[in-house]
Amino acid sequence: MSDTHYVLITPARNEAAYIEKTLKSVVNQTLLPRRWVVVSDASTDRTDEIVMDYAARHSFIEFVRVEKDPNRSFASKVFAIRAGERKLTDVSYRFIGNLDADVEFDPAYFETVVARMIECPRLGLAGGHIYDYLDGQFIPQQIVKNSVAGAVQLFRRDAYERIGGYIPLPRGGIDAIAEIMVQMYGWECETFADLKVNHYRPMGTALGGLISARYRDGMQDYAFGNHPLFEIVKCAARIGVRPIAIGAVMRMVGYVRAAIHAEPRHVPADVVAYMRQTQLHRLGLAPKPSIVETHPRESR
Repeated sequence: MSDTHYVLITPARNEAAYIEKTLKSVVNQTLLPRRWVVVSDASTDRTDEIVMDYAARHSFIEFVRVEKDPNRSFASKVFAIRAGERKLTDVSYRFIGNLDADVEFDPAYFETVVARMIECPRLGLAGGHIYDYLDGQFIPQQIVKNSVAGAVQLFRRDAYERIGGYIPLPRGGIDAIAEIMVQMYGWECETFADLKVNHYRPMGTALGGLISARYRDGMQDYAFGNHPLFEIVKCAARIGVRPIAIGAVMRMVGYVRAAIHAEPRHVPADVVAYMRQTQLHRLGLAPKPSIVETHPRESR
């Protein structure tokens, strides 16, 4: 098996407006994936037609459709990813990526990410820098170097299998929890700021949409298990992020409401404990948490 072998899974639901940008980006890569499974999550637009057309012309693309779940939630994305994983059992690979269906990047993108992960065996998760399409222009997301956006997460296979893949979370945030678990088990995560990834799906640019999104973010933060002190500091630090002031306030309101109503948490207790220790360490209030295990360097 070559060190550079990688596979991709793309869950897609009604992405006809953007998915061809992603398809073109991948088929033009200088280093192609061994297999790319595109999973239509009960799409009702032309998503299936567009993907099947590309699959007919590129042998490494496999199309899968899953039908509608009457109890659909953010966890449905995980079930679509798992459907994709079942199509990879006969493929050898070193890296596995979750790729959103509304992104676009340069031809050398994956060759570069894979090469950097090979050079640094401690890297268990990596990806490029997301630029969101807002008000007619691409705006770079605020990033933390050791955090990777869910739209472009590429895992070392050992790390992905060690964490058991993504956890289905009804309120979303599967990428954030996966990242925490990768770090908990001894690997590092890194966003490569020089690798630009354009993200097309509108993110709710209307004021009402942004306010609602921040409120949901707060509820999600509680569902993760964020420490209350960390949540307060986090919201305070986002006062200047759109929508200015009110967005941070509504995020805190969402967190408090979820706490009052004791919303259920679906993140394993040991992961919550590690995450909270990490958060308190970042605030200077606790020592750095111990990792569960130190991952040895891969043999080449």
